Amino acid sequence: MNPLAVVTGGTKGIGRAAIEKFLAQGFDVITCARNESDLLALQQTFSESFPQSKLSYLTADLSVRADVDAFIAFIHKHPAPAQVLINNTGVFIPGQVHNETEGTLEKTMETNLYSAYHLTRGLLAGMMEHKKGHIFTICSTASIIAYPNGGSYCISKFALYGMTKVLREEMKPYNVKVTAILPGATYTDSWKGTELPEDRFMDSGDVAESIWAAYALSPRAVVEEILIRPQLGDLD
Repeated sequence: MNPLAVVTGGTKGIGRAAIEKFLAQGFDVITCARNESDLLALQQTFSESFPQSKLSYLTADLSVRADVDAFIAFIHKHPAPAQVLINNTGVFIPGQVHNETEGTLEKTMETNLYSAYHLTRGLLAGMMEHKKGHIFTICSTASIIAYPNGGSYCISKFALYGMTKVLREEMKPYNVKVTAILPGATYTDSWKGTELPEDRFMDSGDVAESIWAAYALSPRAVVEEILIRPQLGDLD
């Protein structure tokens, strides 16, 4: 039986690259996104590329608690327990605290923080019982450096980084690894339409490679966080 990895927000960007990496390494993967046609296309593409592995999906909006619970139940139907969880679901709504649209904070926190919190809680019991597992949370350089147009996004990413640090301390006795990924500007759909050259961005595959490298360490070591930026530095 193949080991199981769970990757949220898997149809684009870092999530898609992480799925491809873990499928290539012989994992089965379960993912979710809001667009079913994108999920079906993803499944068809990767089933051809990686016939030895299985990609399953559930259409879900993880900013909605009921969808998170449904996704957890879907994961638990898999015969193998989740060994890897990559909390990747996120939303970026540019703005400032004093002028962003009413409700931006709530939507951003529900998507970026609460989804990861509740999904992680839903899968932790199995990892703790087997004393095996690795939780990756896609934070951001915005988790450690505020910027003027970050608004609620920065707030949510600071909170997500804090959650990861707390979880790391809690999971030490259970041999469950916890890693925060803090990527700078990565060329994903979030930057679609930008006039900046592509070489000012990281490739999603580089982030996926760093996740795999951290996972592949011996049980005696854990990478607590990975801060990764474009070679030319942060965007102005």
